[in-house]
Amino acid sequence: MRNVAQHDTSPRSACPGPAASAPSAGPPASSRRAVLLAAALAPAGAAALTGCERRDPAKPDLPDKPLDLGSPDAVPVGGARLYPVQRVLVSQPSEGDFRAFSAVCTHGGCVLSRLRELTGDCGCHGSRFDLATGQVLQGPATDPLPPLAVGTDDGALTAGPAA
Repeated sequence: MRNVAQHDTSPRSACPGPAASAPSAGPPASSRRAVLLAAALAPAGAAALTGCERRDPAKPDLPDKPLDLGSPDAVPVGGARLYPVQRVLVSQPSEGDFRAFSAVCTHGGCVLSRLRELTGDCGCHGSRFDLATGQVLQGPATDPLPPLAVGTDDGALTAGPAA
């Protein structure tokens, strides 16, 4: 004789405690309106938790004044430096050739999280960018990083308008 386990299909709470051990009696605790509201707000909550927000690539988040980024010596030749507070990155593909871009991923609005030589990665969804050109190397982003004016006046690195 074979022993066959029976499955209890009655609704149970996912939370531990007394309610988890007894079947629910009466109407469900959630109304249809509450479920629909939660479903509508879930994308906003997920964006807040991941630090991402949907952005319009036609309206990039760019500085409205020149940013003082310190010494140009902080940007390695053949590499780049991320300025996360300013949401900017500066690369130097060759000696004295500085290029600046918004460090905000054009896919979800996260600030790039990892730079390796002339490649920048977005930790939220895996987009990868060429930091010499701003072009997308790997999606899901489809738009390049917006370029910024960059200058090295009087030994100081600046990026943004009138840099």
